[in-house]
Amino acid sequence: MAFNHLPAGVHDALAPLSVTPVTHSVPMAKNHRSDRPSTDTRSGTAAPGDVLDRLASGPSRASRITHTEHLPPRAGRHAVWPDRIRAEVIAAVQAAGIEHPWAHQARAAEHALDGESVVVATGTASGKSLSYLVPVLSTLLDGAEAPNGRGATALYLAPTKALAADQCRSVKELSQSLGHSVRAAVHDGDTPFEEREWIRQYANYVLTNPDMLHRGILPSHPRWSSFLKALKYVVIDECHTYRGVFGSHVAQVVRRLRRLCARYGASPVFLLASATAAEPAVAARRLTGLPVVEVADDASPRGELVFALWEPPLTELHGEKGAPVRRTATAEAADLLTDLTVQGVRSVAFVRSRRGAELISVIAQERLSEVDRSLVRRVAAYRGGYLPEERRALERALHSGELLGLAATNALELGMDVSGLDAVVIAGYPGTRASLWQQAGRAGRSGQGALAVLVARDDPLDTFLVHHPEALFDRPVESTVLDPDNPYVLAPHLCAAAEELPLTEDDLALFGPAAVELLPQLEAAKLLRRRTRAWHWTRRERAADLTDIRGEGGRPVQVVEAGTGRLLGTVDAGAAHTSVHEGAVHLHQGRTYVVRSLDLEDSVALVERANPSYTTVARDTTSISVLETDTEIPWGDGRLCFGSVEVTNQVVSFLRRRVITGEVLGETKLDLPPRTLRTRAVWWTVTEDQLDRARIDPEILGGALHAAEHASIGMLPLFATCDRWDIGGVSIPLHPDTLLPTVFVYDGHPGGAGFAERAFRTARSWLTATRQAIASCECEAGCPSCIQSPKCGNGNDPLHKRGAVRLLDVLLEGAPMEKAEGAEEAETSEGAGDREDAGDALKVTGTSGEPAEAAPDAQAPPAP
Repeated sequence: MAFNHLPAGVHDALAPLSVTPVTHSVPMAKNHRSDRPSTDTRSGTAAPGDVLDRLASGPSRASRITHTEHLPPRAGRHAVWPDRIRAEVIAAVQAAGIEHPWAHQARAAEHALDGESVVVATGTASGKSLSYLVPVLSTLLDGAEAPNGRGATALYLAPTKALAADQCRSVKELSQSLGHSVRAAVHDGDTPFEEREWIRQYANYVLTNPDMLHRGILPSHPRWSSFLKALKYVVIDECHTYRGVFGSHVAQVVRRLRRLCARYGASPVFLLASATAAEPAVAARRLTGLPVVEVADDASPRGELVFALWEPPLTELHGEKGAPVRRTATAEAADLLTDLTVQGVRSVAFVRSRRGAELISVIAQERLSEVDRSLVRRVAAYRGGYLPEERRALERALHSGELLGLAATNALELGMDVSGLDAVVIAGYPGTRASLWQQAGRAGRSGQGALAVLVARDDPLDTFLVHHPEALFDRPVESTVLDPDNPYVLAPHLCAAAEELPLTEDDLALFGPAAVELLPQLEAAKLLRRRTRAWHWTRRERAADLTDIRGEGGRPVQVVEAGTGRLLGTVDAGAAHTSVHEGAVHLHQGRTYVVRSLDLEDSVALVERANPSYTTVARDTTSISVLETDTEIPWGDGRLCFGSVEVTNQVVSFLRRRVITGEVLGETKLDLPPRTLRTRAVWWTVTEDQLDRARIDPEILGGALHAAEHASIGMLPLFATCDRWDIGGVSIPLHPDTLLPTVFVYDGHPGGAGFAERAFRTARSWLTATRQAIASCECEAGCPSCIQSPKCGNGNDPLHKRGAVRLLDVLLEGAPMEKAEGAEEAETSEGAGDREDAGDALKVTGTSGEPAEAAPDAQAPPAP
């Protein structure tokens, strides 16, 4: 039997709630890193330490804080703007209350004016936007003096529509005194068609997202010729979000943009803004294909940040196989958001899933109605999948202060200027340290003190982190992983480029070394045809429609209310089988629906209002086969391997769980088609001798492998820029391809995303941490904090905790030492090459794989 876990959504079952908003303070917590008292000079606002004291009031609450980190305030370092910046722009910035730039802003502007592409990688609220806005506005002002009034243009790319809209507001406010010289406009899927022609002809600062660039602007480049001809700057905001498959697609979209700009005689400078990241210049170079200067010395001031790690208590409930169950992070975060709202503390609770955001807002509203009904309307949910007008209304309410508390997915994580927030609650580790600090940085954006609370889920990684704070606070943020040479990514972009402008041999270097090897395969698949010196697109349909750059597997499924025909929102195609199957419970804007039917052909799920006492969780089965082994190294008697695999997954049923207790009420069979995914995987095998040394007999072998697989998937996000929804796993006591007991961990995206390769490179550290997480858990036979998985297709059966520890002990005895980080990076980049047939790549793209649950909310919906 194979034990399997595809990346898919999961929904918290709520433990019993009992909230009494607290108003007094008691000593809290243990493990203080600093004895420096909390201070805050803001009138009428409590210091962050005092706010945490009140949240931790009472014996049961205080014991939930496992660690408190105090990050002291930091003074800022000023500089002067380069003398080439127009005086009008400096005056506009000063009118906005910014007398002098921070040193990193001035330095970035200097590089931009020198024609050097630059990445600004500094902390949240450090003024990255101004670093690129000042040189851009100054150049646009110069261009406005040209005879046609548009001698210079700039393009701004944001990963979300919300961020682009927010930036457009900021640009218009800042440039108000510049008259009509700066004409900024948002061009995305929500832009009315009557406005689009004006933008093409007259706007000189266009704000969009990679989806619209890929599907709308580049395929229609003749209509954008006057804009592209004058393009001086391309701003790529929040560039650390372009990782994995999505980042690899965006890298190729950027290369297509550079190629067309060259066709029109332009060579734009790229200005990138990133949260603090490891090797930001390396990641920026991979993204743009250009040399990039790095500005990472943050000179901005920072208020005090109090960061608490919070572990929910064990309940009297028992989950699968009788395992002890902790109170959910959703329930705890809802309590904390309620208490913060009662205190008048402006807060955001970040949640990993769309359903979780809805649940937290509903629970908080219910609790607030018992305390002060006037506060109920001041709490709401914010997530992807809402209609544009709903998103805009929530953004306005948050900006105005009408909302005190917001439960949000990471759709709000990125650089929207949410000023005035006092606290952030993070319900579950968001997958990377970079994302954790990005979310924590949403509070205290005006330089005041702030509170951040990470609430652990009942999950191996979260449990490990709240008891090992050094893994969060003493380690640098991760490197951004992307692979533009992934053939599943590169092949459709070569086709799109050929349709935009016939491909020549001179173009191939721009797209990377794999392009030369892919072209014959695209010719054989009759997608491209070579005529004289160029390759041409041969089909009648648009080449840009060959791929969804989000890696989401096809067009989104529309969620429609059956009785009225009203469109409620959308669900990504890759998540439809698990989240809107027939019988699934669906939450939208605090209202509950049950899915009556799912039409995969028309991408429509019909739902009806209902009030069930249960939630639903999908069950699936998975098989995996090895296509090609790229690298294989001995681990004692066993082997550690990396290569290409084919994964076949099918959702076969769903469980109904009681909302309050999590009790399983029943299982219903489903008839959904299987989905096939060709991807990259790391796998390890063990021999009979190793099993004997580990005292693993045949009766517990399956459970030991299965437990080790679960825990390793849970721990991988500590070593790669992924979360557990980006990856899947399979464990098999006797795999037909290896003829040995084998554990696989694979990327949940066609062609791979770089995560499994990262696991292979750091396997010793990764599996050592996995072994430690299992062994140190206080449970007797396994629980969600160590070896149980929320997305297990086999109902977490069988599992054997002690067997997994012994098995990993023996496996690690023979583990070779890992290479230095730099050597790994070099080897990784050199190893990218011909891995899959391009024709097959195009066939399976968009029909297979489970995307991350959180990914759709990190980006805007695709543009039409």
